[in-house]
Amino acid sequence: MSESTEVPAGADPSGSLTGTGSPAASDRHSLTAGSDGPIMLHDVHFVEQMAHFDRERVPERVVHAKGSGAFGVFETTEDVSAYTKAALFQQGASTEMLARFSTVAGEMGSPDTWRDPRGFALKFYTTEGNYDLVGNNTPIFFIRDGIKFPHFIRSQKRRGASGLRDNQMQWDFWTQNPESAHQVTYLMGDRGIPKTFREMNGYGSHTYMWINAAGEKFWVKYHFISNQGVHGLNDAEAAKLAGEDADFHRRDLFTAIEQGEFPSWDLSVQVIPYEEGFSYRVNIFDVTRTVSHKDYPLIKVGTMTLNKNPDNFFAQIEQAAFEPSALVPGIGLSPDKMLLGRVFSYADTHRHRIGANYLQLPVNRPRTEGYSYSFDGPMAYDHNGDQAPYAANTVGTPYSDQTGVAEDSYQVSGDQVRQAQAVRSAQDDDFSQAGTMVREVFDDAQREQFVQTVVGHLKGGVHGEVLERAFQYWKNVDAEIGGRIEQAYRAG
Repeated sequence: MSESTEVPAGADPSGSLTGTGSPAASDRHSLTAGSDGPIMLHDVHFVEQMAHFDRERVPERVVHAKGSGAFGVFETTEDVSAYTKAALFQQGASTEMLARFSTVAGEMGSPDTWRDPRGFALKFYTTEGNYDLVGNNTPIFFIRDGIKFPHFIRSQKRRGASGLRDNQMQWDFWTQNPESAHQVTYLMGDRGIPKTFREMNGYGSHTYMWINAAGEKFWVKYHFISNQGVHGLNDAEAAKLAGEDADFHRRDLFTAIEQGEFPSWDLSVQVIPYEEGFSYRVNIFDVTRTVSHKDYPLIKVGTMTLNKNPDNFFAQIEQAAFEPSALVPGIGLSPDKMLLGRVFSYADTHRHRIGANYLQLPVNRPRTEGYSYSFDGPMAYDHNGDQAPYAANTVGTPYSDQTGVAEDSYQVSGDQVRQAQAVRSAQDDDFSQAGTMVREVFDDAQREQFVQTVVGHLKGGVHGEVLERAFQYWKNVDAEIGGRIEQAYRAG
């Protein structure tokens, strides 16, 4: 049988369709002038296929480019109605959801096992609209002011000349921004490289507001605790996996769900009374700080279970759009500078990366019905017919018109300034909590491994003034651990 008539094993001989829905002439042979002649421009199926192929990728995320995800359900098992009226957090509620886990600095093809924080982004398809909680696997972050974010990310990316990542840039940024100490201590510790996505915790990281049915306000911090336990990889294990299977974390999550081993996390929250949030000894609106569990113990809310893999990775994970601006009644923001910067940036990058109507894609579309004043734009699919595109109107098109003090408002006062947040107490400095982690959370073996990890990272090209600042950085965290790091570096 000639090549032109042979049908591959398993092929569907009924044929495919063109983009416009008509039968395609051939997906194996272009139309040419004779068997050896040039391709004819009027082979419209070939032209359409190539034109679409040239455009079949969207720009990768600037941050959190490499990741994976799955669908699942969140079940509220406890009564937390005293703190929030949000429908998804009412006892007995079951809410479909999507989770995406990711590295931060690496590009789309980078290894899953680089030492890096992990994104922990959740989308809840609630009866009141989508609620997105866009956090990390750490309860803190490197910086407290969103204006530093582009600079921080660029310091973790690649140099202009060599196109290589550079430890000198990273430490130059970290040592000149001492608020990073808490997160860098976490990053260099045993949890700096999760063993799998299933075996890491997730955190909202920021402080958020909850509002109950009576209008009372509370501050909350989200903690998703892995029911698979929390386990990490050391540098040698991570490097081995990076070479053997760069997609190890993605493969593990997909395989576990495919085999019916559904990972789950219990959600608990710390609840801080509204007024206490402004006077607590540590600034609860500073994302580089944690809040003591002794002062505000964890209160269980429910359980998140991932039980369904995506049907198509590109459509449902790559085009999934998470944004902290996606809020529902009963949940609000806080005066956290990093959080408020993200509220603008995330939705804005989706419009650039995916398109103005990214919320009309099935994976991002809310499950609620109603009227929206978002009109037209590229690739518009949903529309409002001939109803009034403006508010207020007298033709019966619905519009919202709340007045007065916003339900999720918080107190603000003072002049408009550009300056760092005020330190509230002796415990509210940049190094205290990192030092507590080293002295009281780590054991002797973990402290020794921590020293070796930091020294190994510093030996990856850090030199000169930046190296000296790095030694002092760790002495500020803890004098003993800083001395051990410097001694081990100089001895080696």
